[in-house]
Amino acid sequence: MPEKDLFEYAIVRIVPKVEREEFINVGVIVYCAKQKFLQALFTVNEERLRAFCTKTDLNELKEHLNSYNNICNGTKDSGPIGQLDLGSRFRWLTATRSTVVQSSKVHPGLCDDAMETLNKLYTQLVL
Repeated sequence: MPEKDLFEYAIVRIVPKVEREEFINVGVIVYCAKQKFLQALFTVNEERLRAFCTKTDLNELKEHLNSYNNICNGTKDSGPIGQLDLGSRFRWLTATRSTVVQSSKVHPGLCDDAMETLNKLYTQLVL
């Protein structure tokens, strides 16, 4: 039986009013060094977000979340952070922030297939 690979993940949250500390899970980021995997999945439930805060700029929010994907993929639009190695990009994306887009603490686990794990966590924690 093959050994499972260590992976790490964080939940990406929208915190419309930072001072209230209320949040909505909108995505998951998974990093697996052995599989050279770093990807994120996002869904913004606009109706639910509007219930928290009617003043949230959805276009700006989606741009921020898109930048997470660009950094994960290391695209030329990702700037200098996107040129770092996968582990450094994951650490940067999951660093503690006091902004509208935040991530949870990083959690470890073991997996056979990082993409399958990302989809499972996304379904359980976001959808």
